Amino acid sequence: MSSSSSLHDLATWEPLLRLLRAANAERPAAPGGRVAGRIGRHGWSVPLRRRPVPPGRAAQVEDRQAEYDAVERVRSALADANAEEISFVAEISPAGRAVLHLLGSSPAVEAGLGPYPGSLLLVEDAVPEPWRRLPDPVPGAAPAPSADPALLERTLRRRLPDAVGATEAEIAATEARLGVALPEELKALYRVVRAGWEDWDGDYEAAERVSRAVGCELLALEHLCVADVRSRPRPWEFAAVKAAVTPPDAAVQCLVGSPGWIVFGDSGGGDLIAVDLTPGPRGHTGQVIMLDHEQSIGADLLADSLTDLVVNGYGEGRRGPRGDRPPAVARVNIVGLSSVEAAAHPELEVLSIGVWEGEPLSLAPVTGLPRLRTLTAYPGTLADPLEIAKLTGLEFLKLGPRQWRALLDARAVPRGLSAAAIEVHGDQDPLPIVDLANELLALWDRPPITRTVLEGHLGPVA
Repeated sequence: MSSSSSLHDLATWEPLLRLLRAANAERPAAPGGRVAGRIGRHGWSVPLRRRPVPPGRAAQVEDRQAEYDAVERVRSALADANAEEISFVAEISPAGRAVLHLLGSSPAVEAGLGPYPGSLLLVEDAVPEPWRRLPDPVPGAAPAPSADPALLERTLRRRLPDAVGATEAEIAATEARLGVALPEELKALYRVVRAGWEDWDGDYEAAERVSRAVGCELLALEHLCVADVRSRPRPWEFAAVKAAVTPPDAAVQCLVGSPGWIVFGDSGGGDLIAVDLTPGPRGHTGQVIMLDHEQSIGADLLADSLTDLVVNGYGEGRRGPRGDRPPAVARVNIVGLSSVEAAAHPELEVLSIGVWEGEPLSLAPVTGLPRLRTLTAYPGTLADPLEIAKLTGLEFLKLGPRQWRALLDARAVPRGLSAAAIEVHGDQDPLPIVDLANELLALWDRPPITRTVLEGHLGPVA
């Protein structure tokens, strides 16, 4: 971000600062009083009170025109600076003196809520353990008895007599692009209908007939893709509290993604439909699964085979395992587990300590657990934050500012961390949080969050 851009010109911000002064007159005027927000190319969050809309009338652009105009000046400057977003903290005296702190981005910091930083990426390109997990081999896995490519093809040709199918060369080209051999059932499907929009000549009803015949919205052959871990990106803060554990009776492996999940369709609601070539212990090679778009891990079984799906339609289905169950994931809080001792288990991977009304908790019961990699703790819940130094396997740690301060002052921040986050509650001043984040980033020699201070005078209140 260029320091000479209009983004770092106080004139760009003056209209917004005047609105903030008017909307928060009592707050910036108080000693140490500040207002903060975030503005991005695609949205913004600023502390402005908006006039209520008169009863019986819908909200109009004109009701917030001044806000739109002020924010648009900043968004235009963001575009000129080739920046996606910027946070700010403003101090405005009663006399109109303004001090504006601009908090830029860092490639080592994920987006957070409001003006606060998200997860700190301490190790470049590192991802949480579930996003590193590959499918386990399942010796003896085989297609289901219902899998019958010839029956599948006959059924589809009867239902879609005028469909345009893919050539063997087109199928081979798709296999080369994906780097995986397509199962025979999937080849049989696309030999009947390649689902190219150009084949339907804009006929939506033709597309609907294909969807009804197959049982889902069929992707065109050239749009087939592999649902590997890259297809489900998630911020560290949410991904690190998941665990990829497949029970011995599962039909589908509990994974973020797999090189054997070949996506060929859509549910119509954003859920991906795939053929599964890496089934769970009780599954079948080539079974049909659905990746829920609201879930970041796991998939549900729809049919034992593609033939079963096409010939018989959806059955009852089976919900696959999700990555948030005990003993791998434990939550200690006022409605969850009642102690850290209750969470301690050799298979524990994630310990989340939430809102707690009792005495602060000791981490001694989980010291030495071989798989513990994630700890999140609500501010004030730990009896001794320095016990964290004994949790040598942590890759993600989320704490309140005081707990991080204790670790930093004692030089006890676990150096095996790949990412970290600062738990912020209430209306805290963002500047000390950014300073703390930059201290942590510096331990790993990672790029800091940039800070620029602009000063000026807004003049008297109109």
